[in-house]
Amino acid sequence: MAITTFSAQARLQEGLVVQTQSRQFKLTVDEPEVLGGTDTGMNPVELVLCALGSCQAIVARVYAPQFGINLKQFWMELEGDIDIDGFLNKADVRCGFSEIRYNIHIESDASEAKLKEFIAFIGQKCPVGDTLSAPVKLVLSKVVPVSVN
Repeated sequence: MAITTFSAQARLQEGLVVQTQSRQFKLTVDEPEVLGGTDTGMNPVELVLCALGSCQAIVARVYAPQFGINLKQFWMELEGDIDIDGFLNKADVRCGFSEIRYNIHIESDASEAKLKEFIAFIGQKCPVGDTLSAPVKLVLSKVVPVSVN
């Protein structure tokens, strides 16, 4: 399997609510009330944290057998810092995460050395982590005007 293209849609609803869909799965995205939303769903940056955590968890599950690791439990706690003034156009600062920190909780009977090697591998093979840690080319293909009758 070579290049695989994934796709998604995001459609703005009332206020700051966005209805997203990828394949047959739908997710409501919103902002907390303090940022002008109605708090009906996670906001986009919270989804980024969830994407990173779930990606690393999936990599752990997929590759644990190849490392000879009996993975009993695996979970992550993630947090990141954003200067909201960048998003609100109040200051000339980055509007995305300046840092993301995470803790990995892992229960296994593997040695500490083997787990350390395994965790490093997870970090190297996680597509979301790779996307966040290296510049990605964002390409606007076209703007499609919609006629209002």
